Amino acid sequence: MAKKSIIVRDEKRKRMYAQYSAKRTELKKLGDQEGLAALPRNSSKTRLKNRCLETGRPRGYMRQFGLSRISFREHASKGEIPGITKASW
Repeated sequence: MAKKSIIVRDEKRKRMYAQYSAKRTELKKLGDQEGLAALPRNSSKTRLKNRCLETGRPRGYMRQFGLSRISFREHASKGEIPGITKASW
C-alpha cells in the first residue's frame, strides 16, 4: 500500500484541478500565458496520477475498473466483478 501522505497529496491535486479547471480553460482560450503561469502548479491536469482506489498503487493501473492489477485479480478471483471470469482452456 502506498504511503498515506502520497495518497492525500494526490487527492489534494484532484481537488485543486477541479477548482481551477474552468479558469484554466478560459485563460487558454484567451492565450494569456502570464495568467496561466500565475495559477498553482498542482492545478494542472498533468500533475495528476492514476492510483488504485483501494491501495493507492500507481503502477499497473486499470482505468476501466480504477484498480491496480493486483486488486483487480483478487476481486475477479472472488467473483466480485460482474462479467469477468478466469480463462481456462
